[in-house]
Amino acid sequence: MALNNKIAVVTGAVMGIGRAVTETLLQHGAKVALLDVNEIAGKNLTETLNQQHGTGKALFLKCDVQSEQEIKDTFQKTVETFGGIDIVCNNAGILNEETWEKAVSTNLMGVIRGTYVGMEHMNKLTGGRGGVIINMASMAGIGPFPSCPVYTATKHGVVGFTRAMGAASEASGYGIRFNVICPSFVQTDFLANIPEKLGRFSHLADAAHKLVDTLGILSVSEVTECFLELATDESKNGEALVVFPKGKTYAKFPSVL
Repeated sequence: MALNNKIAVVTGAVMGIGRAVTETLLQHGAKVALLDVNEIAGKNLTETLNQQHGTGKALFLKCDVQSEQEIKDTFQKTVETFGGIDIVCNNAGILNEETWEKAVSTNLMGVIRGTYVGMEHMNKLTGGRGGVIINMASMAGIGPFPSCPVYTATKHGVVGFTRAMGAASEASGYGIRFNVICPSFVQTDFLANIPEKLGRFSHLADAAHKLVDTLGILSVSEVTECFLELATDESKNGEALVVFPKGKTYAKFPSVL
């Protein structure tokens, strides 16, 4: 799928991976709705992006993915402004083992909400034009992180949900591809103040830092390269693409069905 003139929605779009994905989409000719809770930073970034890529190419909409109504309202506003939705990147996520209910609501339920609302506009069975939904997980969605069990659980959930949705779409004829990216540690603000985010597992912070030192740190551009691959390659559906500084690989899962 060529990205030129496509319409995308990116959650958690103001910083880190979300911002990089947004900039990449705009560079390839797409129009993007930036969804984020940070209204001031979001409006400032959108103004800058429209100066760089052309007036009206980027739209900021304040949205907390914990709210289904806010997701519905912002997706609808995207359709009214741009004329449809072709791409959804469910990227918004947090690491907080202390307020774990919020982590589950944001990381997993937020992805499910964004996917289901996106499908309302994209599903070919209900008048949509199809497209692709790419969810952002983590290598914690493939193997366990002892220092953050809830984060691990949410990312495992995102991987499983995405793979199941890919199979459901293929079986049902939705015309939507579903893929998930599982990066290792990425050079973003997400890595800052890790001990404060681990709650009762803060005593394992040193082990987490040693893992960072062992694996290395990805640049956001290495993650957006994977996003582009999954977005443009029409053969990719139900895939989990794992990314390390040493390279990338498509995860293989045992067949139990």
